Amino acid sequence: MKSSSHAPSATSLPRAPRDDVDARSVRYLVTMGIRIACFVLMVVITPYGWYTWVFGAAAIFLPYIAVVSANVGHEGRSNRREDPEAALPAAPSAPSSPAASEVHVIRIDEKRPGADGARDGAA
Repeated sequence: MKSSSHAPSATSLPRAPRDDVDARSVRYLVTMGIRIACFVLMVVITPYGWYTWVFGAAAIFLPYIAVVSANVGHEGRSNRREDPEAALPAAPSAPSSPAASEVHVIRIDEKRPGADGARDGAA
């Protein structure tokens, strides 16, 4: 987990989900509009030739491209990689002395009142 001493800026925050859905919808609709145009051009333009096959291939493969590009959100396109070693603390340069590595333990024992044999209020 990344910890930082400063607050994230507004420009580094991810896009709002509603804006991301709107952008993906527009991208899908534009690609499907191009597909319809390719289909119409394939049928309308005569004489038929090699470009007819290009328009037909575009009309066939553009739905796949439209769906894949619409399903990839903004996070998928920004291929940011974080190096985990940068977040790790530096290793100590020399081993510490035995006196400095002494561990202090605080132990707390709880006992019920009257568990030591004396009664409450009795002296």
